Amino acid sequence: MKELYRQCRRAALWGVGLGVSLGAIKLAGGVFGHSEALIADAVHSFGDALTAAVVWASLLWAQRPADREHPYGHTRVEAVAGSNVALLLILSGLGMGWEALRTFGEASEAPELYTLAIAAASILLKEALYRYESNVARRTGSSAVRAAAWDHRLDAVGSLAVLIGLAIFYWGGTAWHAADHVAALAVALVVLWAGGSLLWDSVQELMDRQAEPAVLDAVRREALTVPGVRGVEKLLARKTGLEYLVDIHIEVDAEASVRHGHAVGHAVKDRLTGNIVTVKDVLVHIEPSPFTSQKV
Repeated sequence: MKELYRQCRRAALWGVGLGVSLGAIKLAGGVFGHSEALIADAVHSFGDALTAAVVWASLLWAQRPADREHPYGHTRVEAVAGSNVALLLILSGLGMGWEALRTFGEASEAPELYTLAIAAASILLKEALYRYESNVARRTGSSAVRAAAWDHRLDAVGSLAVLIGLAIFYWGGTAWHAADHVAALAVALVVLWAGGSLLWDSVQELMDRQAEPAVLDAVRREALTVPGVRGVEKLLARKTGLEYLVDIHIEVDAEASVRHGHAVGHAVKDRLTGNIVTVKDVLVHIEPSPFTSQKV
């Protein structure tokens, strides 16, 4: 698990560095290049950097060992941090949208040519970071890194809208000044979508949503390979950070001794935690098998 956490933290640091750098460049380009859309996109990039920073800090905190007050560990901090960042993104999106609407009818100077180059570079860099973090998320199963990756993809889409708006304004002249405001509105909608999606996923994790079918299938397959397990009656798994807490009801010989059932249960726990790296802990409940049995 330490290697998985290390990969996720490294991906988050790349997000912080690129987000801050692009945000500063877009902000300067928007202010001096006369583009409200590029300024709005800069806010989105700073929001990406904040999200990545929170992900990095929460992953570091999540590795702290369990204590008396937190017997299950600190892995839930990832979802708590994600929900707070999501609220900040939503508020930022609403602010950007309001500013774009408030100034919609106001004429502005035509943007400088270099603002188009900034928007184009942002598209390429953000798409590259999306692909890198998506690969990390697939390898580690981190929902926070996956959400951050999609935020980079949405940022690339927002930068594409900015590029189109700037190009129309630049070559169309001041008569097309509304294109810059429309692009700023598009960025605001992208930020609202990113914030809403992140908030939904974080809340679902805090509410102990059932794990994905692929995780459940892997746990069930491993449990059924343990000698003495005749079936899986019930299986629950909840995500906590990068890991899962599993509750499983296995069926054993109805005539078996308590000692035998206890041994089978321990074997199931050892098999799951040993073979599935993302399973943090397992609670095994023993059920009598309904099938014909032989006394053990």
